[in-house]
Amino acid sequence: MAFSTAGRSGPLADINITPLVDVMLVLLIIFIVTAPILARPIDIALPQRVDRPVDRVEPPPPIELRLDAASELSWDGVPIAAAVLPARLQAEADAHAGQVPELRIASDPAADYQALVTVLAAADAAGMQRIRFVQR
Repeated sequence: MAFSTAGRSGPLADINITPLVDVMLVLLIIFIVTAPILARPIDIALPQRVDRPVDRVEPPPPIELRLDAASELSWDGVPIAAAVLPARLQAEADAHAGQVPELRIASDPAADYQALVTVLAAADAAGMQRIRFVQR
């Protein structure tokens, strides 16, 4: 394809602006159509600030259970029999009906797995929802 360079001394730089004009006209039509829709107010019921004190309920103190290597249980440092654990957990859950205390279980790695499963089953039966495993 040969270009005629007769009478020109510089490079040929013609730009076709027809597609640019077409795009600009389409955008102008879109803005004209959508502008009245965006100008309408939208009623939204937003929450208002209330300047009153909020009654905060203190969470109950956490229950610290420790399972040692001999699979002996202690409740907040006091030894407890495994047979008494379900009733005591249920009593704690009932005493704090609004907010169940957090149960923190520290288990020795050498403790019997079945003893830990028994503790977890008792916690589940009592409705304990916040159980945390801690390391000592």
